[in-house]
Parts: sequence; structure tokens; C-alpha cells
Amino acid sequence: MTVSAVSSATTATTTTSSSSSTSSNSTLTSSDFLSILVSELQNQNPLDATSTTDLVNQLTSYANFTSQQSINSNLSSLASSFSSLVTLNSVNYIGHTVEAKSDTATLTNGSATYGYSLSSTASDVSISISDSSGNVVYTGTGTGNSGSNSFTWDGKDSSGNQLSDGGQYTIAVTATDSAGNSVLNYTTVTGTVTGIDTSTSTPSLTVNGVAVSAANILGVTS
Repeated sequence: MTVSAVSSATTATTTTSSSSSTSSNSTLTSSDFLSILVSELQNQNPLDATSTTDLVNQLTSYANFTSQQSINSNLSSLASSFSSLVTLNSVNYIGHTVEAKSDTATLTNGSATYGYSLSSTASDVSISISDSSGNVVYTGTGTGNSGSNSFTWDGKDSSGNQLSDGGQYTIAVTATDSAGNSVLNYTTVTGTVTGIDTSTSTPSLTVNGVAVSAANILGVTS
């Protein structure tokens, strides 16, 4: 096809698209693709016609394009169904006590319980607790057993003052072996699920007033 033929095909397609819609749309639909192909055949130079091979390739591209559109549509539908299923399953957690990967807990009845997992025995475990503003209110030490460990904070700051219930506090654990290598896997919190937040693509559970991703639930304890 000559340059002038391509230009004519593009102009014809642009005119057709403009007359059918005044809105700007960068998405190429199957109708757009077909219009381009038809315009190309109508405006090609008879002395330099598109070869049979090129035509077959273009038709194949069109078939692949429409198939991809169908696949994308099906994937979107599947994603929506999966999200609904996750939400439905999350409802079953309400009222149960769960353990989840997280580092934040709400101070309740003067205490907050955390957990942490170590890949191997630690020779030194340091713990710090910060308030919602990032201020460190407590520092101490913890156990260094390989596997699961727990730590219950009594809600008192480093000066011995009892802090008020309702605040959210974040734990930070530093655990190293005898060679100084970190052996910390992750931290956890345990609490009762009181609600579900579905405002995002990934539903989250409300555990003692703190949002926890449903994907981070490790187990149900009661």
C-alpha cells in the first residue's frame, strides 16, 4: 500500500470515528479495527495491492484482538466474583478470635498482647512500643525461642505511667543470633474480629479496632 493510501485510510477512519462520537476515547474497539481494515482495502493502490500474506496476517491480528478482548472481559468478571467470595468468607471471622500478621494493637483493659516468630533461637531480643504519633513509649526485652513467642505489654510507659485504653500502639522487634544476624520472621497480634471493611479491592478485618488484611490471618483461636 502507498503512503497516500494509508493516509486516505486513516482519514476515512478518523472521519467515521468522529461522526459516531464526539468524546475522546483512546481505546481501540473491534469496530474501529474492522473499519481500519476495510478502509485499507478500499483505498489501496491497485498497482501495489496488499499481498495475500499481509492480508492474512491482518485478519489473524483482528481475530487475536477480539479474542484478547473476550479474555480481558472474562478475567474482570472472575476478579469480581473472587472479591465477592473473599468478602463472603471474611464474614465468617466476625466474633472469632484470630491471630494475624500485624504490628499494631489497641490497648484494652490496660494491656496489649503481641506475638513474633523467629527463624532460629535469638541471643538478643529488643522490643519497643510506639504510640500512633510514632513516639516510643516503652522499651524492653523479649524471649528468643525459635518459632512463636508472645509479649504482653502492661500498658505502662517507660516511666511507669499507665496509659489510657483505646490508643493504638505498634510493636517493633529486633532479634539477632549470636553472630548478629536478624532471625525475625514477622510480628503478630491476637484479637476478636468485630467487622469487615470492603472499601478497597482487598477486604480487611477489624481486629480490636485495627484493620488487618484477610490474607494475613494465620489462624482462628476461638
